[in-house]
Amino acid sequence: VQLQAFGGGLVQAGDYLKLSCAASGRPFSTYTVGWFRQAPGKEREFVAAIRRTGHTFYANSVKGRFTISRDNVLNTVYLQMSSLKPEDTAVYYCAADEGVILSTIRLSSAYDYWGQGTLVTVSS
Repeated sequence: VQLQAFGGGLVQAGDYLKLSCAASGRPFSTYTVGWFRQAPGKEREFVAAIRRTGHTFYANSVKGRFTISRDNVLNTVYLQMSSLKPEDTAVYYCAADEGVILSTIRLSSAYDYWGQGTLVTVSS
């Protein structure tokens, strides 16, 4: 499966932004999809994930502000980000895999397929 992430941009603190992760190549509905981000000089970190069942998982730092959702007809997963903070500035990547188990859903190593990343910059 090929993934393409888009929707990033420059916004102000408190603004809203919606990222999309479009998949092609195989039906997407059986995949767990995660969003990760990497800020300059920092390790890549987990942001959110959604299983094929629709169950969602969030990092504590974004819980209550970000919402992950999926549209299996459009083969797309979304990350709605609200109340954005300067510390949310990062390159955001989407990732997918069919074999992700619960205990590893927050680990980047659990995902085989990755998009190219989209930059989100939040100014104060």
